[in-house]
Amino acid sequence: MKTLTKLTSSTLAILAVAGLTVSAVADHHEKNIVEVAAGNKDFSTLVAAVKAAGLAETLSGKGPFTVFAPTNAAFEKLPEGTVEMLLKPENKEKLVAILTYHVVPAKVMAADVKTMMAPTVNGAEASVKVEDGKVMIDGATVTATDIEATNGVIHVIDSVIMPKE
Repeated sequence: MKTLTKLTSSTLAILAVAGLTVSAVADHHEKNIVEVAAGNKDFSTLVAAVKAAGLAETLSGKGPFTVFAPTNAAFEKLPEGTVEMLLKPENKEKLVAILTYHVVPAKVMAADVKTMMAPTVNGAEASVKVEDGKVMIDGATVTATDIEATNGVIHVIDSVIMPKE
């Protein structure tokens, strides 16, 4: 069961990395996290990563999940060649680790977020900081919140977050 959760989180993390925007999430209450992400062009990188990691089916599962989803612009902030490198089959394990770091194995709405260390599906904890009405997770700013799906919620972030090694 833990493996399934880990994979599901990874897929969600990938979706988060692709970048969801509120405008592209109409009808989100009838779609799972993967379907919501796939329906938004700002998440195309995330969706590609989820597929490369083999996590689409898992992230389409029951959940609940909270995905901190990076947009395409967030992926573009990574050093040149990083995304291409991560999408290669031989780097699947690293991609899964990064994507699952973007996923919390519970549904956490914006109103419930507080400064804390949040457990991720990856097994590591991410630093969440709430200050002056802004929410940051490991230095990434949350730019849109509470995009609900049938199996959880997506919060959009402006950077890809990396687990500590």
